Amino acid sequence: MCGIIGYVGPRVARDVVVAGLKRMEYRGYDSAGVAVVSDGRIEVRKKAGKIANLEAALAQSPLPDSEIGIGHTRWATHGGPTDANAHPHVSQNGRVALIHNGIIENFAGLRAELEAEGVGFRSDTDTEVAAQLLGREVGRGLDLAEAMGAVCQRLEGAFTLVALDAEQPHRLVAARRNSPLVVGVGEGENFVASDVAAFIEFTRSAIELGQDEMVDVTPERITVTDFWGRPAASKPYEVTWDLSAAEKGGYDWFMRKEIFEQPTAVFETLLGRYTADGALKLDELHIPEAHLRGIDKIIIVACGSAYYAGLVAKYAIEHWTRIACEVEIASEFRYRDPIITGSTLVVTISQSGETADTLMAIRHARDQKARIVAICNTNGSTIPRESDAVIYTHAGPEIGVASTKGFETQVAACYLLGLYLAQVRGTMFGDEIARVMQELAETPKLIQRVLDNLSPLEDLAGRLVGRDSFLFLGRHVGYPVALEGALKLKEIAYLHAEGFPAGELKHGPIALVDSGVPVFVIVPPQGRDQLHDKVVSNIQEVRARGAFTVVLAEEGDDEVAPFADVLLRLPQVSTILQPLLAIVPLQYFACEVATRLGYDVDQPRNLAKSVTVE
Repeated sequence: MCGIIGYVGPRVARDVVVAGLKRMEYRGYDSAGVAVVSDGRIEVRKKAGKIANLEAALAQSPLPDSEIGIGHTRWATHGGPTDANAHPHVSQNGRVALIHNGIIENFAGLRAELEAEGVGFRSDTDTEVAAQLLGREVGRGLDLAEAMGAVCQRLEGAFTLVALDAEQPHRLVAARRNSPLVVGVGEGENFVASDVAAFIEFTRSAIELGQDEMVDVTPERITVTDFWGRPAASKPYEVTWDLSAAEKGGYDWFMRKEIFEQPTAVFETLLGRYTADGALKLDELHIPEAHLRGIDKIIIVACGSAYYAGLVAKYAIEHWTRIACEVEIASEFRYRDPIITGSTLVVTISQSGETADTLMAIRHARDQKARIVAICNTNGSTIPRESDAVIYTHAGPEIGVASTKGFETQVAACYLLGLYLAQVRGTMFGDEIARVMQELAETPKLIQRVLDNLSPLEDLAGRLVGRDSFLFLGRHVGYPVALEGALKLKEIAYLHAEGFPAGELKHGPIALVDSGVPVFVIVPPQGRDQLHDKVVSNIQEVRARGAFTVVLAEEGDDEVAPFADVLLRLPQVSTILQPLLAIVPLQYFACEVATRLGYDVDQPRNLAKSVTVE
């Protein structure tokens, strides 16, 4: 949930750390802070609010030049977003400064123990407990790495910790459990961070850390162990995108940039996945075909936009494979005692690969002997590592908190998985799969056509910017699109927006329709979908009650025109693939409305990009 970075090397640590924090501000922006070691003392500057507030504080009271530093941008969990609760936290003896991502669940008992020993606390955070414990251990004579291991053995919950010691000014120690941590490998300098974006300006060489592991870092050396000091095998990898991919590139918002990156993102997700004759080739899917042929149920677990991508996948997978498919909200999954066997395939969808609810869900599923397939964008993250197989979406970094190209590429990856299962199980002929793959391969061009014709949405946003309630309707795969379209308005424009199956209108939601209420309707393809006429009837029903209808329909569908106040055209495509096109105007509309309302589109209130705590 929070962004963390540590640096040790010849550069001015303060500048490296602040630059890294600015690239990770999407992970949390309730407060930010930096600590360095200078002349045997720890110097800290931290400030509530966005990083701009920290920069102003640094301009007024600069930190000294130093070759070691840690920094943190926070999404508040324990304790409000105040200066005192901002990280880094310094131990009472002044020896260590520490930053933290996650939640320490047993902090209350540990805090009581420390207070009984006379330790005074300056914040309301669970993080300060770890800082005070670490300070106590080094004060007793333990080496910083030994002290970190001893502290981590006592902590419960999800955490990444990074610490420095005033008496060891060329050394960082970091540790992780159920929370992201990656090491950046430089020449005569090294980095630790929650996200490679923090150090991509300086190196693309990285090391991923496993569960309950920690790293001891100096400018020349990287040592990976477990919490008990035993050597652990590290896994190096190369980051495949560069700094420019994390910059706005001339757009006013990262979200807008990422909307326009969707054709490339979907193309990259599909690239290399199929042969010239249309056969699927998923090299990362290391599950024996014999096992996949024995699957009798698929459960998709995800949160937020990824959950809606899973709902799209359900229609495609069941249609192509004839396997029963359930879609579960990850936070509820393990608490309802789901029925899972060795013949169940659990598919997890997570942009970051660190989503806490989803991670806990797959661990529960593994305990029940299910096989796990992860759909993820982040190489080396925890969820892919703990899964049996992974389909990487190759979308590149997504900085805007509201998912756009993340959702698109997750849907595309789900299509690949569904077609691959159909191929393995023989539920579709090879030429049928080839035809779908050929059409899927054309979708990046079709998405670009949608992007080239978004100007009417700017006028529409101007007309509707004063409305305070929006409804979204769809049938079949249009229903998840309606849900995702509504979510975008909620997330970044703070407006009441609801998505419904159009067939449910008369069972209650139609009571919300009143004069002038905007109703967005995703219409299935004409002549190729039996639901088309039913959705047209739904448009007539809401229009008769005074709704302002915004209709998304394919090119050539003239039947809907008389009932649309605004008609948005989509290129013709098969019903199941329509979500890849239909969601784009809804993303752009939400971005336009939020911009006109004067909100920060990339960093909406109370939200962070990656939810790494339950």
